Amino acid sequence: MNAPAIMRLSHLKQGERAYIAELEDSDLTEKLLEMGCLPGEEVVVEHVAPLGGPIAISVVGYKFSLRKSDASHILVQQVPLELV
Repeated sequence: MNAPAIMRLSHLKQGERAYIAELEDSDLTEKLLEMGCLPGEEVVVEHVAPLGGPIAISVVGYKFSLRKSDASHILVQQVPLELV
């Protein structure tokens, strides 16, 4: 069985789950770490705004919104459907 591929959080659809693999260096990295976006944590995409708007996610019990451009700095491994 192959390990799930690494992808960007901004590419996930509403309702999809993934584990944070890595944060790319950006101006927002420290803030994301403070909000619980740590490697190994599960993240759930709660809502995706239309027309490239922000996405709402939940991590370690917290819900917040991110611009898609900021979410693209979070690399994740998607949870296989059979494990959800």
